[in-house]
Amino acid sequence: MEWLWPSNLSISLSLFSLGLLLLLHVRAKSGQKGRRPPGPPGWPVFGNLFDLGSMPHRTLTEMRQKYGHIIWLRLGAMNTMVVLSATAATELFKNHDLSFADRTITETMRAHGYDQGSLALAPYGSYWRVLRRLVTVDMIVTRRINETTSIRRKCVDDMLQWIEEESCKAGRGAGIHVSRFVFLMTFNLFGNLLLSRDLLDPESKAGSEFFDAMMGLMEWSGHANLADFFPWLRRLDLQGLRKKMERDLGKAMEIASKFVKERVEDKKVTNDSKKDFLDVLLEFRGSGKDDEPDKLSERDLNIFILEIFMAGSETTSSTIEWALTELLCNPESMIRVKAELARVIRAPF
Repeated sequence: MEWLWPSNLSISLSLFSLGLLLLLHVRAKSGQKGRRPPGPPGWPVFGNLFDLGSMPHRTLTEMRQKYGHIIWLRLGAMNTMVVLSATAATELFKNHDLSFADRTITETMRAHGYDQGSLALAPYGSYWRVLRRLVTVDMIVTRRINETTSIRRKCVDDMLQWIEEESCKAGRGAGIHVSRFVFLMTFNLFGNLLLSRDLLDPESKAGSEFFDAMMGLMEWSGHANLADFFPWLRRLDLQGLRKKMERDLGKAMEIASKFVKERVEDKKVTNDSKKDFLDVLLEFRGSGKDDEPDKLSERDLNIFILEIFMAGSETTSSTIEWALTELLCNPESMIRVKAELARVIRAPF
């Protein structure tokens, strides 16, 4: 049987007709929902995707001069409101915080049901309040932070020693992956806070695999995904982002799960009376009412632990890496920073 494909002209007319119908539908719905903030008109179907250019942050800054501090964009099927000033942001979070409390779940963050156990992505409600209370009351409190002063100092000293050893191995003039060592340092810091022990070192195979997996998580979740802008393309996974996220998130959860299981087994043997944050999570008992869980499932526990490590480790290493990069690109700022450090900690540079 011979397939007959339409001509290019037919395809173009079909897409134009579809886009026109969608545009009319969106305009009809927008007329019913009241006035929206100003913004560029956009294209049929694609909306304002082509208006952002290769550097969206600069494009949005330029748009502010024309449309104001709050701009309405339509990115494919995704309606987006952009807030471009501190004043507008203050007004938004002060008076309309609950209306915008929930976050859009991107396609990559649905891998392994991550969004269902995530503190950052969980919808505003009883379950989210439970997770937030566990962090703010039992983890990020002044008492616990003060208790870890010596641990933080030890982790930083270990990192400096690792960098020095790596520098000797690599030889003079060779590059060093600083963010990896910062990642290992912050991971061990959280390991002591959560699990009361160091977890990784530069020679650790699990540490290297976990670092690579975490880098993958941040990269795939940060990519612009066509499936988010055009939901009907989700099944196709044209960019392969969902597949890559499934792979790296699965690996990271596997390693995190091993750490948790080892901690549980150690607790059975040692019977240590000192509680860390993992003990708090394992011993948590909720009411089981109004969507509040009676206890955290194994999957949610692993996701929660992983999220805390991801939020503290990768973000810290990336921030320090970018800060060092900017300083290396601006010698005058580097000189001022060195002078301030020498004055504050009284160490020669």
